[in-house]
Amino acid sequence: MSKALDGVRVLDMTHVQSGPSATQILGWLGADVVKVEAPTGDITRRQLRDLPDVDSLYFTMLNGSKRSITLNTKSDEGKRLFLDLVKRSDVLVENFAPGALDRMGFTWEVLHEANPRLVYASIKGFGPGAYAEYKAYEVIAQAMGGSMSTTGFETGPPLATGAQIGDSGTGMHTVAGILAALYQRTSTGLGQRVEVAMQDSVLNLCRVKLRDQQRLTHGPLSEYPNEDFGDEVPRSGNASGGGQPGWAVRTAPGGPNDYVYVIIQPTGWEHITRIIGRPELATDPDWATPEARLDKLDKAFGLIEEWSINLPKWDVLAALNEHNIPCGPILSTKEIIDDPTLNANGIVATVEHPERGTYKTVGLPMRLSDSPADVGRSPLLGEHNTHVYQDELGLAPDELAALKANGVI
Repeated sequence: MSKALDGVRVLDMTHVQSGPSATQILGWLGADVVKVEAPTGDITRRQLRDLPDVDSLYFTMLNGSKRSITLNTKSDEGKRLFLDLVKRSDVLVENFAPGALDRMGFTWEVLHEANPRLVYASIKGFGPGAYAEYKAYEVIAQAMGGSMSTTGFETGPPLATGAQIGDSGTGMHTVAGILAALYQRTSTGLGQRVEVAMQDSVLNLCRVKLRDQQRLTHGPLSEYPNEDFGDEVPRSGNASGGGQPGWAVRTAPGGPNDYVYVIIQPTGWEHITRIIGRPELATDPDWATPEARLDKLDKAFGLIEEWSINLPKWDVLAALNEHNIPCGPILSTKEIIDDPTLNANGIVATVEHPERGTYKTVGLPMRLSDSPADVGRSPLLGEHNTHVYQDELGLAPDELAALKANGVI
């Protein structure tokens, strides 16, 4: 079956997480992604290794369904080969430090002249302005994008989220930009720059907090459980801060992830009162309406927890779902990786690797009816040098050997 991005060649000059997460999605959608690595390889091949002399899970889980070539783009011969690759590509993606490719001589103007149809996507920590030259990592992006200041409990320090919204979140925004540019190219015939900043991507994911920052000018946020409000959105624990209040309630036997997140909708309150054995609260004027409960949501969830703490989380889930009450168990990473539904759906995918053996990874998080994803393995370092340089660029075998001997590949 054909793929959505069949015929699209992506030159992947990314490393670590933000860029590779984007190009991997493009590969799963059917693009031919050629990962260009220095002869020493992407640094994450060696980071956080769990097996000696084998590519790490850090690398394999972000670089599936790609081809790998090695190239020293600082050498004259490497620069020539790189431009040959650019001329044959539809998309170039890079996440080097600001100005790194420019200093190599590969400015947007040079690349656009070499291939006017090229979509050139750059991932940086920050957009233009005062922060442009700052170095960025995942948690720095969370810190400067609005996530950390609004994550955690009211009296505690700001916290990072376990979701990699700075790196992989930026990767997903980059995919959207690349696909939009490819679509526009069908009418203009020309490529364009796509620039995505980690800070901007995190901020986009925190837009409801900017909503609430502006609502604060009209008084305290009644949907939040906080007692005091200043002039900025506070940390509010597990409260959603949205129109429907929610909280994580404890369940048996009391382990670190024995919790169920429960949302109290107006239509669900009567069912909840019966489930927890307090049916009188359904008609009690102090509890019956959302407005009446608003100033004692902590007590409302405390009542639910008095019931839930005696039951395993899956029993709590079943009891609440029977009455269509929005809820979800807190799933540990072990529960997720072993979950039969997630494995059957392919979002937890099993992959075979020639050196590592079997490993699990996260599959394509969207499903296309006419373009199912093939979640392939990550490439070995330089595995496709011969195929790309010899079979596609037309180099002779002796030229390929010379390039290797001279440290160009």
